[in-house]
Amino acid sequence: MAATLVSLALSILFISSSVNALSLNYYDKTCPHLESAVTDAVKNGIVNDKTVPAALLRMHFHDCFIRGCDASVLLESKGNQKAEKDGPPNISLHAFYVINNAKKAVEELCPGVVSCADILALAARDAVALSGGPTWQVPKGRKDGRISKAADTSQLPAPVFNITQLQQSFSQRGLNLNDLVALSGGHTLGFAHCSSFQNRIHNFNGSVDIDPSLKSTFAATLRSICPEHNKVRSAGITLDSTTTAFDNAYYKLLLKGKSIFSSDEALLSTPKTKALVSKFASSQEEFDNAFVKSMIKMSSIPGGQEIRLDCRKVR
Repeated sequence: MAATLVSLALSILFISSSVNALSLNYYDKTCPHLESAVTDAVKNGIVNDKTVPAALLRMHFHDCFIRGCDASVLLESKGNQKAEKDGPPNISLHAFYVINNAKKAVEELCPGVVSCADILALAARDAVALSGGPTWQVPKGRKDGRISKAADTSQLPAPVFNITQLQQSFSQRGLNLNDLVALSGGHTLGFAHCSSFQNRIHNFNGSVDIDPSLKSTFAATLRSICPEHNKVRSAGITLDSTTTAFDNAYYKLLLKGKSIFSSDEALLSTPKTKALVSKFASSQEEFDNAFVKSMIKMSSIPGGQEIRLDCRKVR
């Protein structure tokens, strides 16, 4: 399987590198120990916090879906000028310190050479691999962006989106339905706060309180965790039953009526996307291969103009 994943990476690379000037050997001469430095930072983060892999993967997704993969999600707000990380969908993002630690280590090895965007892409790959998922070669050569606005986070696909909205959001970034279903599998490492799925378990519509697509016993569990007038902001539930392991349990749960977000359930609403869910639920290898292909495609969305010395601020 490893050989298959590498060949997938290379095939996508040939497509993306001609457009975005990304390459596997971008830092071979200028920063040969880059990847090991990033991996060490991610490993150290996981030792202290088992949620780091999920955080890094989500951080990379949220970065790439606004102005491309340019590390704009890492920039700090300045006074009243709120940055992406302070936009409503990103308030729960965390583990920024892992990227900052990785950048510090890389700067000691090769000052002013490696972009924060490349470090984030590598960290997301490591987050998956260190959670028992597939690994792949990351095309490199991204640049860091100078613009980060909290208001732009409204562009991110929302947990309440239906399949039409999801497809539109992904297609605007050059991603298709295969990518949508494969990348949704990243939820295998995720956590959902009550606010992101309250719409399914309380006052679903005028005549029904609970989304009928939810298995009744599962809906009861969700309601017990998230009562209608819940005031605990940290309350919620993991997105699958093996939250620290990168596997295909997410898809198996979808088919059992145990999806969390409306956007998860939406994957079952068309024949093509439902077929993909079924395929990934029945084969870890099929999911791994598709996820790697789509991750390389997504992380190659262009953006950025510079190499930041500090990931938290522009030069």
